[in-house]
Amino acid sequence: MLRIETREGAVRFTVHAQPRASRTEIVGEHGEAVKIRLAAPPVEGAANAELVSFLAKKLGVPTASIRVVRGERGREKLVDVKGIDPDELRARLR
Repeated sequence: MLRIETREGAVRFTVHAQPRASRTEIVGEHGEAVKIRLAAPPVEGAANAELVSFLAKKLGVPTASIRVVRGERGREKLVDVKGIDPDELRARLR
């Protein structure tokens, strides 16, 4: 089940990213993380930029409200989102 924490005015959750996919989409859960396929390569921050843009649209928040806290160079990423509560986040990630 997806683990969501509230920390410093933001909700925090883990993303398991799969770069170089044919399209960007949520494909379910991966342990306590949400698994997201990204239509961008893991080169020069392209996959992270795609992730932030996708989450902003999906969650209805500005891109400035989303921050990759940890895992910028790996598949497991810790993400903070401001301007949304945990229940709303969980509903919009479905």
